[in-house]
Amino acid sequence: MMFWYGNGMNGWGYALMALVMIAILVVIVLMVIVVARALTSTGQPPPSPPPSDTPEQLLAQRMARGEIDEDEYQRKLGLLRDRHSPGQEGR
Repeated sequence: MMFWYGNGMNGWGYALMALVMIAILVVIVLMVIVVARALTSTGQPPPSPPPSDTPEQLLAQRMARGEIDEDEYQRKLGLLRDRHSPGQEGR
């Protein structure tokens, strides 16, 4: 009876086996991540950002911080209201 030396695998066989094992582990880890995300997601879109302040609110905040005085506030508020009043679209 004739015996072969070793189990018949050389260095390339071991390298290929190691690469296949690493690829299988990567696929398993990716599958676990995908399943975990699917189970923890609520299916709802992320909340929308809060609505931005109107120009009048921004002007009031500037006055509250002391950036403008009351006369300038009243003047600019009048300009804003004139710009937004109906019938003034053509200006």
